[in-house]
Amino acid sequence: MLKVLKQLHLPLWLLLSCVLATLWVLLSPEAGLGRVSRLTNSWSDSTEDSSPEHVCNCSGILQGDVEALEQAKLLTITKEFHQRIHIPDESYVRATQDCRNFKLKRKYNTQPLSEEEEDLPLAYSIVVHQKVQSFERLLRSIYTPQNLYCIHVDKQAAASVTAAISAIASCFPNVFMVSRREEVVYASWSRVQADLNCMAHLYNVSSQWKYFINLCGQDFPLKTNLETVRMLRSLWGGNSLESEQMPSGKKHRVTVVHKIVNRAMEKTKEAKTPPPFNLPILSGSAYMVVSRGFIHSVLTDSRIQALMDWAKDTYSPDEFLWATIQRIPGVPGSNWPNSKYDMSDVNAIARLVKWEHHEGSQGSLQAVYPLCHGRHVRSVCVYGAGDLHWMIQQHHLFANKFDTDTDPIAIYCLEKYLRQKALADVH
Repeated sequence: MLKVLKQLHLPLWLLLSCVLATLWVLLSPEAGLGRVSRLTNSWSDSTEDSSPEHVCNCSGILQGDVEALEQAKLLTITKEFHQRIHIPDESYVRATQDCRNFKLKRKYNTQPLSEEEEDLPLAYSIVVHQKVQSFERLLRSIYTPQNLYCIHVDKQAAASVTAAISAIASCFPNVFMVSRREEVVYASWSRVQADLNCMAHLYNVSSQWKYFINLCGQDFPLKTNLETVRMLRSLWGGNSLESEQMPSGKKHRVTVVHKIVNRAMEKTKEAKTPPPFNLPILSGSAYMVVSRGFIHSVLTDSRIQALMDWAKDTYSPDEFLWATIQRIPGVPGSNWPNSKYDMSDVNAIARLVKWEHHEGSQGSLQAVYPLCHGRHVRSVCVYGAGDLHWMIQQHHLFANKFDTDTDPIAIYCLEKYLRQKALADVH
């Protein structure tokens, strides 16, 4: 090109201008060869071709192919396979000593994939207590440079877990450890407090993000970041979370005082006082997709502050607090407390969860969803590869629970599927 320009006998200043303009076009992020080609090279559609899982037929698994699922199942039951995929916590500390190489090798997306995504940054809270490998794969699957990520590691987590997650976070300017950590006790207020600490941190560190999503280490996305952004825009400032009438079998959770005894919640004989302001207590879950305005109310509204003080000695307050706040008049994005506005977990977009007592065989009119292909923990399905075909057809943003010890292929194939979709959207 330079030779051709010289033959035109142009002035030196014009010659240099032509060269610089051409380089700008070729390297510009907005150019056809700019953003897309660099993404294709540095953020390929496969996760790790050398990983033990790559022998699986992910395409067949996602389509529900019986043979592909059987092959995957045979692979996951071998001890050798699980030994090969396991990554010790210490490996992350060593790997992140060279952050550039870590992000390149682990194929993190280090630039916004579209202006649409860049214009709607998100804030995430991730509560973790173990399984660094699962956490890192979750972070990698949702990471984009315009979003913010607050990580809460349980105070009681093993030192190796805290060190590894802290090392990972240190490689990213928009991923940080929460400033105040809690000792999380199952079904106690501490679980709520962990999210509250991240909410306050995220709210104060930036005014740019538009929506808040809370996660745990056993979640995994079902949508790309672009799909998530588009679904959030369609809420028109509203929130999406489970919020419905409290089942009679759960009412003891909020009518009797509970206390922590030997690191477990126990029911006492002391009756609870009525909730403040005669607020109707709704049932829900720990997970939500809410606007920045909702978070502002949680941090500042006197009614909500009184409700939270009242809830501190209840059982599993995370499973009614957010659901109740969502129905308080005046809270941004909230719905009226009338039962006509009830929202089930199936209809909300926050989280896909398979509860054992709602599962059923194909064709059963009573079943909410098909049988679990993994195993159950506290009546919740820990997904297997056989759940993916059904799962990717659902409208939820995230699913719970995944576990690399139960079925790493489920995570591998889902991550590969999402990466291919994200790249297809860029093209």
